[in-house]
Amino acid sequence: MAPGLRSNMRYNVSRASTQGETTVPDTANSYVCGISDAPLLGDTIGDSLDKAVQRWGDREALVSPSHGVRWTWKEFAERVDALAAGFLALGLERGARIGIWSLNRPEWTLTQFAAARAGLILVTINPAYRLSELEFALAKVGCSAIVAATAFKTSNYMEMLNTLLPELAASQPGNLRAAKLPNLRAVIQIGGPLCPGALAFDEVAGMGGARHRDQLAALGKALQFDDPVNIQFTSGTTGSPKGVTLTHHNILNNGYFVGRAMRLTERDRICIPVPLYHCFGMVMGNLAAVTLGAAMVYPGEGFDPLITLQTIEQEKCTALYGVPTMFIAELDHPQFARFDLKSLRTGIMAGAPCPVEVMKRVNNEMNMGEVTIAYGMTETSPVSFQSAVDDPLQRRVSTVGRIHPHVEVKVVDLDGKIVPRGERGELCTRGYSIMLGYWDEREKTADVLDAAGWMHTGDLAVIDSEGYCNIVGRIKDMVIRGGENLYPREIEEFLYRHPKIQDVQIFGVADDRYGEELCAWIRTRPGETLTAEEIRAFCQGQIAHNKIPRYVEFVDEFPMTVTGKIQKFMMRDAVEARLGLKAAKTA
Repeated sequence: MAPGLRSNMRYNVSRASTQGETTVPDTANSYVCGISDAPLLGDTIGDSLDKAVQRWGDREALVSPSHGVRWTWKEFAERVDALAAGFLALGLERGARIGIWSLNRPEWTLTQFAAARAGLILVTINPAYRLSELEFALAKVGCSAIVAATAFKTSNYMEMLNTLLPELAASQPGNLRAAKLPNLRAVIQIGGPLCPGALAFDEVAGMGGARHRDQLAALGKALQFDDPVNIQFTSGTTGSPKGVTLTHHNILNNGYFVGRAMRLTERDRICIPVPLYHCFGMVMGNLAAVTLGAAMVYPGEGFDPLITLQTIEQEKCTALYGVPTMFIAELDHPQFARFDLKSLRTGIMAGAPCPVEVMKRVNNEMNMGEVTIAYGMTETSPVSFQSAVDDPLQRRVSTVGRIHPHVEVKVVDLDGKIVPRGERGELCTRGYSIMLGYWDEREKTADVLDAAGWMHTGDLAVIDSEGYCNIVGRIKDMVIRGGENLYPREIEEFLYRHPKIQDVQIFGVADDRYGEELCAWIRTRPGETLTAEEIRAFCQGQIAHNKIPRYVEFVDEFPMTVTGKIQKFMMRDAVEARLGLKAAKTA
């Protein structure tokens, strides 16, 4: 990694970096600006892949042992170009949206880079989505095609698509006409057996001819790094999921500076057990790799602690990603002690508060003395703050580090004025990493992106005199379960469909494993009765499993203010006290 990385992840502090960064001290106000000796990349994702081939063509790029894949950067790029030409042969044009609905597989990453090559916008769909969520996502952004896995464990993706698209089985592959999703033309199936009406993923790469290769070359010159390249769905307290629209510039640079913070080079091998559909996998993993030459190593489609440990040892991975619960599962696995993890050096723990004891064990027992902590949100590509590899352990467990390079942050009060250092307020972010907006949601975009370009995160934060940031709460009621952001209003809206439910409130309660779990307080309609089992059965197969409340209670009323506002904190306190719930101890 290039020098100066330390400040690369969070600077505007009162002391100069020992690695060549220059900083402007300002310890009075809660405003920080990341300064770096490395400029922003002015590349598209396709440009970055070309440069990776030029620099590291014969080095390994993507390794997926469970799929028998071991590709160099040159081999990977050749497959990407063939698939991109195939997309053009299908009639997909610049700016069209293509969905990807699968767990971690080589085909996922081929689709990510091929879509970028072809000028398409990749719509990343949570593999845990069920019918209503899938339909909403595809319809919202008008997907022209979807690349879908066949099945994984209890999730039969093609079966769900056939339920949603009854016309598929009788349609000509690539010429779908579906009543519910009129824009969708092609279903591309990963694996088999091939379903009627679908295109086999492996065959699409052979569909492009010389004309499409020429078209691809012309696109490479025409595409701009400010073009949208990715839509990721996130939601809030106001209801339906929103499509966060991100550019090449947004996510390529964020991946690059995340990687620099860990001092990644072409000699590094990143073990990526976190989901690719999320920024953690596809940006902090895949795009950090392509910009710095590191290898992407996928231990499996879904997370398995034993397979992850085996993969680290066998592939001599130098970096490991995960949310705290993943690290806990690895450390506590009965066979943990038999694995040689000496190749590990660094990695990222993010997505939820890190218990201090877990961080100590990761440092000592997994040989990850340079593990970093990161904070961000999908709307900011995602990382805004990250700890440095040489930050003291106490800083890494009690803060989210310091500001990323080329990013600005301020902490403001309710009137929008910057607060002094050490005082809490809302965290606002500005810079290259800010999304274009929510797809086709101008008003909701304006709710969070102000006229000066500041993204209002809804998180409460404190920045200290050295520039370290601590996230101390959330303005919104978002629940973070095992690193996944869950939004009560979205789940409430779904439960309101139940004919026996009059009113419902969803909130988070402490949990010693996941950090938080969902709890539902439900008021039934007069004369009706319900059980917790009925509620869970109603949710099963309709919403993702992690959105199904663990605790369900039936009440006559909700605590409210005199002005009629629901007081969810009182509900949380009552449930935690009654059930004796506590979160994992953090520093």
